[in-house]
Amino acid sequence: MAKFTKEEFIEGLKEMSILEVKELVDAMKEEFGVDPSAVAVAAAPAAAAADEGPSTVTVTLTSAGPNKLPVIKLIKEVTGLGLKEAKDLADNGGAIKENIPSSEADELKAKLEEAGASVEVK
Repeated sequence: MAKFTKEEFIEGLKEMSILEVKELVDAMKEEFGVDPSAVAVAAAPAAAAADEGPSTVTVTLTSAGPNKLPVIKLIKEVTGLGLKEAKDLADNGGAIKENIPSSEADELKAKLEEAGASVEVK
């Protein structure tokens, strides 16, 4: 029996219909006692997480910019700080939110930059 390389096997799969692939998966389950689709599903999230980088980040204000008022209002809204604390954060810079998902950090960064602030995401 001829041995297939991984590339040859994948090229063969590309030429199959969905029904043929399903029949192949069923045959592999029966022959080897393993569900290859479960392995593929379990491996996909792990690979995706490795490619994304850190899962949580910190949004840090480096400068409030020339017009601080909109930045102060946004900091107050996002953090729940009082007016004085939000103003101090706008004046001195620092971490606005820590250990948040990177998607949330990107949204927050966009809002702050729109208000005129300079922001870093680490």
